[in-house]
Amino acid sequence: MPRARSSAAPAGAEAARVAVAPASAPARAQPSPAQKALHKLGLVRDIDLALHLPLRYEDETRITPIRNARDGDSVQIEGTVVACEVQLRPRRQLLVTVEDETGSCELRFFSFYPSHQKTMAVGARLRVRGEIKGGFWGRQMLHPAFRLAGGELPAALTPVYPTVAQLPQAYLRRAVAGALLRVDLSDTLPPDADPPVHHFHDQNGVQRLWNLREALSFLHHPTPDVALATLQDHSHPAWQRLKAEELLAQQLSQLQSKRERARLRAPVLRAGGSAGAPLHEQLLAVLPFALTGAQRRVGEEIARDIARPVPMHRLLQGDVGSGKTVVAALAAAVCIDAGWQCALMAPTEILAEQHFAKLIGWLEPLLAARGQRVAWLVGGQKKKERAAMLALIASGEATLVVGTHAVIQDSVQFRNLALAVIDEQHRFGVAQRLALRQKLADHGMEPHLLMMSATPIPRTLAMSYYADLDVSTIDELPPGRTPIVTKLIADSRKDEVIGRIGAQVAAGRQVYWVCPLIEESEALDLSNATATHADLSEALPGVMVGLLHSRMPGAEKKAVMDLFKSAQMGVLVSTTVIEVGVDVPNASLMVIEHAERFGLSQLHQLRGRVGRGAAASACVLLYSTNDSGRLGETARDRLKAMAETNDGFEIARRDLEIRGPGEFLGARQSGDALLRFADLATDTLLLDWAREQAVAMLDRHPALAERHVQRWLGGKSDYLKA
Repeated sequence: MPRARSSAAPAGAEAARVAVAPASAPARAQPSPAQKALHKLGLVRDIDLALHLPLRYEDETRITPIRNARDGDSVQIEGTVVACEVQLRPRRQLLVTVEDETGSCELRFFSFYPSHQKTMAVGARLRVRGEIKGGFWGRQMLHPAFRLAGGELPAALTPVYPTVAQLPQAYLRRAVAGALLRVDLSDTLPPDADPPVHHFHDQNGVQRLWNLREALSFLHHPTPDVALATLQDHSHPAWQRLKAEELLAQQLSQLQSKRERARLRAPVLRAGGSAGAPLHEQLLAVLPFALTGAQRRVGEEIARDIARPVPMHRLLQGDVGSGKTVVAALAAAVCIDAGWQCALMAPTEILAEQHFAKLIGWLEPLLAARGQRVAWLVGGQKKKERAAMLALIASGEATLVVGTHAVIQDSVQFRNLALAVIDEQHRFGVAQRLALRQKLADHGMEPHLLMMSATPIPRTLAMSYYADLDVSTIDELPPGRTPIVTKLIADSRKDEVIGRIGAQVAAGRQVYWVCPLIEESEALDLSNATATHADLSEALPGVMVGLLHSRMPGAEKKAVMDLFKSAQMGVLVSTTVIEVGVDVPNASLMVIEHAERFGLSQLHQLRGRVGRGAAASACVLLYSTNDSGRLGETARDRLKAMAETNDGFEIARRDLEIRGPGEFLGARQSGDALLRFADLATDTLLLDWAREQAVAMLDRHPALAERHVQRWLGGKSDYLKA
C-alpha cells in the first residue's frame, strides 16, 4: 500500500488540530481512535509528544540513481513506469517496472488494490523507497513505499516513531511537530550546570553545548549528513543532552523525597520497653544457630535506624539463603518490645507461609508469654478466620502481622503499625509500597520501611533508582551451605535427566522440576505442568510425584508442600510458585524446563532452593533450541552466566546488562520504565554529574528544580519515592 508521507516540519496550525487537547480545553466531542491511541501511549502533554523520539529514520532527502543502488541498500529512486501488469502464477501479484536514465527496477506487490494500478499506470513518474534486492540479473523492490514524483525533497531525515494500532505515522508526525512548536523548552539548568557532553560549533564557529530545544528538534529531524550509528547507539551529543536532563530529573526527585522523609516523623523503636530481658535478646537465645558477622552488622544498622524519629527507608539485600529472615525477625522483636506493631509482607502465599512458619517457631512462644499474638492474613482466607485476624490487628493484640498483599487492603486497620518489612520488594508494584506507608497516617507519622531482596542491586542501579535509600548487604553465607553445580542440557536429552532423577530418589533425595510460566495463558501453564507431571509419574513408578501450580486452592497447595517437606514425596513438579522461600534441605536436584524463557535473577532464585542441606546439589537447566538447533543470543547469555557463577551480585550485574533497569526492578508494575533514554551501564559519568548537580539545584535554584522534575516526570515522581 502507498504510505502517506508528511513533510519534515508541518505547519503548526495543522499539527495543533491533531495534537492532544490540553487539560483545560472545554468539553468537546468524543476523542477519535487516534487520540485514544495517543493516550494509550501516554502522550498526553505537549512535552510527552516532544519526548516521544523516533525508533529509526528513513532517508527521503536524496534520489539514488538505479544503477548506483546495491543489493541490501534502502534507497529512494525516481523513475517512469514502463510496464504494469497483474500476474496470476505462481501467485497473484502486481509487477511494475520503473526506469530512470541509468537503469530499471522491478516493483513487486503481493497485496494491492485497483488504486495502486491506477497510480502506477504506464507513463507515470514515481518516487519509490524500499530495499533493493538482486544485482546482476536485475534490481527488485518488494512492497516499497511509493507516490507520484514531484515537490521538493525534505531537508531532514523522516522519523519513524514507536506507535500502536489506530495511530498512523503521518498523524503521529503531525502531532509531534505541533507539540514541538507549542511546548515551552526554555532551559531549566542553571547557567553553571554544564553536563559533561560533547560541544558543537554553531554557524558562527563558536563552540557551545546543545540546549534542549536544539537537541529535540535535531533528534526528531536529523540532517542527512549525520552518522546514523551515533543516533542508534545514543552517543550523539543531542542524545547525551537528553540523557543528562533525564538523569537529573530522576536524581532531583529522589533527593526531594529523601529530604521530605527527613522532615517526617516515625516512632522511635528501642528495645527493652517491657520488664525482663529485651525480646530480641530472648530471640537470639532460642535460635538454633549463631548469627554470621554480616547478619550482626546489618542488624545493628537497622537497630540504629529505627531508634531515630525519622522513617527508615532501607534495603536489606543478600544472596539466596544468606539469612535475611532472621535479621527481619530481630528488627520485629525490637519494634514489638517498644510497644508497636510490625507487618511482614511477601509476594506469594507460599513465601508468606514460609516466613510465618519460621517466625511462629521463633517468636510465638516468646510473644504468647507476653499475651501477644501473631496474625496471618492472605487473600484466600475464609471469611470467619479473616474477620478474627482483622479484629486482632485492630485491637493491637496481634503485634506481628504476616501475609501477602492482603495486609495493605483498606479493610486492614492497624492500631499502631511502626515497622513494615517487604520481602522480595521488586515483586511488589510501586503503588502497593506507597499504600503500606499510609497505614500510620492517622498518627501523623510514617512506619519504618525495611525492604528485603535476594536479587542484589548493582551499584549503578542503587545510585540511580535507590538514591534515597540506605542499603545494607549480607555478603556472607551461613556455614554448611553446599555449592551447587549448574549444568546446561538440551531438552533432546530429557530421558537422561529423568534417569538421574530416579537415582537421586533411590538414594533418599528429593527433586524439584520447574515448568515455565507462559504469561499469555494460565491454561497453557497448567496443561504444560500437568503433562510433565503425568510423564514423570509414568517414568518413575513407585515414586510419589506431586504437582503445584498457581490455580490450586490454598489448602491443596499446603497439603502438597507438607508431603514434600516431610520427604514422603520424591519429586515436585511446579510452576514458579516455589521460586522464593521454600526451604527443604533434603532436596538436592532442581530441573528447570525451558530455562531459556526465564530471567537471570529468577533462575538464580530457583537454583537457591537446592543446596540447603549437606548433600551435593545440582541444578539442571533444560533448554530447547529454535528450528535451526540454536539458542537465541539473549537466552545463551543468560544460561552461560548461570553456569559460570553462583555469585548473586555477579548474576545481578549481568541481568542488568541483559534486561535493563525497568524490568530488573519491576518498574513495569507501575506502568512505566522510569528511565527511557539513559543507560546505567554506560552513562555513569552523566549519573555522577546528575547526583552532584541535584544537590546544588535544590539548594540554590529550587524553582528551576521543580520545573525540571515536572517537565520530565509529571506525575511519575511519586513512583520514584516508593
